[in-house]
This record gives sequence, C-alpha cells and structure tokens, in this order.
Amino acid sequence: MMKAKEVRALSLREIEERIREESDELRELNFRHAIAQLENPLLLREKRRFLARLKTIHKEQLAS
Repeated sequence: MMKAKEVRALSLREIEERIREESDELRELNFRHAIAQLENPLLLREKRRFLARLKTIHKEQLAS
C-alpha cells in the first residue's frame, strides 16, 4: 500500500487509474470472501481504507 504522501505525488490520471484498479481488486476480494473464507480477511479492510484514501486525495486535487 502506498502512503498518502506517495499518492499525492501522482497525477490525477494516475490516481483515477489506481482507483479503478483498487475497486476491481476489492470487488474480487469481496466475491472470494463470500464464497470461501479468505486467508487474510484484514486485506478487505486495508483495501477499503486505501481506496478511501485515494478518493479523498483525488477530491482534494480536483478542488485545488
């Protein structure tokens, strides 16, 4: 996972691409978790939080 400082160094287009990638990965993890137990269920929380961090920074950069 990237730190907020590293995410802020990315361009808007790169952040948007990461948001799409992370959303897809989170959807896949949720699907796998619904079918069978994940090896590390904490991945779901980490992915959700990272996706929220990306979206927050994206919104901040759009506003400025």
